[in-house]
Amino acid sequence: MYRKFLLLLSSCSFLCILAFSANAQTRTLSGTVTDITDGAPLPGVNITDNGKSSTATTNAKGIYSITIPSGTKSITFSFIGYSSKTVTVTADNTINLKLSPASNNLDEVVVVSVGYGTLDKREISSAITHISAKDLLPVAANNPLMSLQGKVPGLNITNTANADPNSSPNIQLRGVSSRNAGLGPLYVINGVPGGNIDNINQNDIESIDVLKGGAASAIYGTRGSNGVIIITTKKGSSQSRMFYDGYASFDYLTNQLENLSADEFITNRVQNKQGQDYKARTNWLDEVTNSPAFAQKHTLQFSGGSAKTNYFASGDYRDADGIDLRAHKREYGGRLTINHVTDNNLFVASITAAPRMMKTDNADQGNFNNALTLNPTYPIFNDAGKYSYINTGFFSNNPVENANLIKSQGEIKELDLNGSLKMNILPKLSTTVTISEIYRSFKKLDFSPSTLSSIVQANKVTQTNFAKQELQENDQKNIEWTGNYALDLGRNHLKVLGGYSYSLYNYKQVSAQNYDFPFDTYLWNNLGSGLYNGGAAGQGQSAVGSTQNGSTLISFFGRLNYDFNNRYILTASLRREGSSKFGANNKWGNFPAVSAAWRLSEEPFIKEKLPWVNELKIRADYGITGNQDFDNYKSLLLYGGAGYFPYNGQYYQVYGPSSNVNPDLSWEKSVNFNAGLDFSILNSRISGSLDYYIRTNKDLLGSYNVPVPPNTQSTTFANVGTMKNYGVELALSGDVVKGDDFSYSINLAFAYNRNKFISFSNEIYQGGNFQEVAGLPAPGSPGNIQRIQEGHSIGEFYTLRSAGVNDAGALLVYKKDGSIVQANLASNDDKQFVGNGLPKFITSLGNTFRYKRFDLGIFFRGTFGYKIFNTSAFYIGTPSSQSDANVLKSAYNSSSKYSLLKSTATTSIASDYFLENGSFLKIDNVSLGYRQPLKTKYLNSLRIYAAGRNLHTFTSFTGGDPDLVQVNGLTPGVNTSLNYYPSTLQLILGLQVTF
Repeated sequence: MYRKFLLLLSSCSFLCILAFSANAQTRTLSGTVTDITDGAPLPGVNITDNGKSSTATTNAKGIYSITIPSGTKSITFSFIGYSSKTVTVTADNTINLKLSPASNNLDEVVVVSVGYGTLDKREISSAITHISAKDLLPVAANNPLMSLQGKVPGLNITNTANADPNSSPNIQLRGVSSRNAGLGPLYVINGVPGGNIDNINQNDIESIDVLKGGAASAIYGTRGSNGVIIITTKKGSSQSRMFYDGYASFDYLTNQLENLSADEFITNRVQNKQGQDYKARTNWLDEVTNSPAFAQKHTLQFSGGSAKTNYFASGDYRDADGIDLRAHKREYGGRLTINHVTDNNLFVASITAAPRMMKTDNADQGNFNNALTLNPTYPIFNDAGKYSYINTGFFSNNPVENANLIKSQGEIKELDLNGSLKMNILPKLSTTVTISEIYRSFKKLDFSPSTLSSIVQANKVTQTNFAKQELQENDQKNIEWTGNYALDLGRNHLKVLGGYSYSLYNYKQVSAQNYDFPFDTYLWNNLGSGLYNGGAAGQGQSAVGSTQNGSTLISFFGRLNYDFNNRYILTASLRREGSSKFGANNKWGNFPAVSAAWRLSEEPFIKEKLPWVNELKIRADYGITGNQDFDNYKSLLLYGGAGYFPYNGQYYQVYGPSSNVNPDLSWEKSVNFNAGLDFSILNSRISGSLDYYIRTNKDLLGSYNVPVPPNTQSTTFANVGTMKNYGVELALSGDVVKGDDFSYSINLAFAYNRNKFISFSNEIYQGGNFQEVAGLPAPGSPGNIQRIQEGHSIGEFYTLRSAGVNDAGALLVYKKDGSIVQANLASNDDKQFVGNGLPKFITSLGNTFRYKRFDLGIFFRGTFGYKIFNTSAFYIGTPSSQSDANVLKSAYNSSSKYSLLKSTATTSIASDYFLENGSFLKIDNVSLGYRQPLKTKYLNSLRIYAAGRNLHTFTSFTGGDPDLVQVNGLTPGVNTSLNYYPSTLQLILGLQVTF
């Protein structure tokens, strides 16, 4: 099918060439672009015609020359950090222009990506947030979206291990939306859906558009339920330019948990017969910490060409250490984009290749918690100079030994390829074909040597050293064919989009492991030399494994944009999409959307009576989106191992059904409504937007009990549940001071979100009315501490309600009848809803100061109105914690309520005694820069900057940095793992040079 489609496409393109080949008349414009504040020439300003078929860039002296088609009505000048300007083309071939620093208002010509195209911001009728490159935060992070943290109302970006160079953030838009399918948004990179988000260098980003409204994201059908993030990278220009950006960063521990020193341990634990003194004095936290953790990154960009052919090339190198002893990452990446326009402007071709290679040493996320709980009187090394064998405490191992001897590495290769051919059939009619491939491979390498103290002490002769290799490959191939038509009839403006999309996904995995190698020096490179890889005495079939699976997604889509007199705007779209993941009865689905907007500021009664209103637009949108982010083959009858069968004295592996077929399995459906307001007042000194949304997620996926027979298995994966999110979002920006030498502007983002789980059942599948979640691990049997229940919100804590502590140091709780008993005398039936871990408000405030060539940015970020279960206090924050384990200082601090819990009778019993207010406000990012234009033969400009991240946190939470506790997903406000990776303060020193 794929080859036939390409053959058909080639034939159609050839016929179009024969039918429409014609030479277009052109003319050349030239001029100089300068800074309005000091008259300095601006190099690197981009100039495009209104048809976006011609581009040019100013040289070092601010001079440009652009060849445009005859009949071009306007050209646009844009430059990072400056307001864009569109100028009408007259008979004069010389256009000189002055640009002013950007003010982030609606009067700018802001081009917004809306999915399969762009629109002027004034034409938008759905909820879309546009962020340009200059508005991104300066960060030294593994993922470029960390620079977006706090910038977009409703988009919550969290990373519970920021100082781990291999960590990735968790990203969620407008609340949790599913129980068993993906919760993250769809990434569209340069128009290609599903790109590698880690394969983006922040310096290459031109803009980010976040599609929040259902009408905007419905154009992506079954992948748009959790919103869409569109990333546009920089393009080439006709002017040669070279740019360098480099920084060094340093991460220091901050707001960390503090445990007892050796002397404090002896006083409080040993003397109370809760520990032993092994005579050493070891600060285990210091011993496993690499502080400051150093990182460096260097980016070099080139662009140039002619008005018809231009290129953009970028290369980057990053080397980063983690705050722990083992974590490390080294990566090399590049991006090359070439654009070409034929002389007659009939064809516009573009090709992009973006390879990236990463080598990682993976952090041991449990090593810091190991160090927190280890007896501080135990030595790192024994008398023989070997690592001490440790078999007491929570984890019974030596964390320094683990960090230095156990290896866990990764090799990651990513490649994004896409090429497009656009044909301008008529001045207002074009068609574009885009072919792309997104590839990612991940090789995981693990090794533990035979010299580990635990192996030596046990005198093991089998299962000594261990090695494993695992390779995972993800490949996505896409082809998309779109057509665009625009029609202007007086005051009526019409834009039509139609398209076809085909995506083929494939996943492969293979793994092999073994023990007992003759030499530790082999690591994972000679698995066959091990002696424990098969047979009855070894691992048998578990020594190797492999799998492959895939899916196909086919779509037809269309969109209509209409506006009357630039005043009344209507947008409607429909996507019809089919997926091989769905059941036989539900292969195809329809995803309609409609939105409308009214620009009141264009009405005479506003213009005449309220002249201080520059822009006022009200809008509303409705759209249906889907979620097909779940495993392949869930609708099919699968076969798996079903035991062994004896035949002629020998046992044979037999296979049988391992899942139930479900021909009705379908996508999760999201019904979205959004009403909003965009405004700009007082000569655009104040601007912003306000949105109210309701999103109802229906047909949520889950496993439900079914009778056997007629089914072969006791559960079936089906579409059943319903959930709702609603909220308010506000974005506000203002120019407080706007002068030639000094300016001060602010940007505010605010989001309020509430969630309600409506139902677990439908007319076919009946489930219970609640689900227990957030199970806490051993030691002890704390059980689950949250419950998802019909009529309640995600994140509801469901535990015993505390009634204080008695004189014996035992926890007291309320029973359901209101009586008070010791916690170990209560039952699960006495549990109650005691709080919620889902934040009500998330906000940020950005302040930008400019004085001549200096710029200062101060960014605050806060999360409010939720509870956090203090996991560290629960396990190691009380005097009754496990014997011979170290504890937090709060366990013996008389001002801490946790110091009262002295009785072991109620240890490991969860209650709201350990719930704390999670609200916090951070001085999240402060940056200071200085820019110096240079009129030399070799340099155009130079900028030096310094930035600090996570400088201070204002909070009453006592369990460290509350930002390290995940608030996205199904169990917000609780860390259900004992792993702990400390928070850090990051300092960045950087240099930017334009050649």
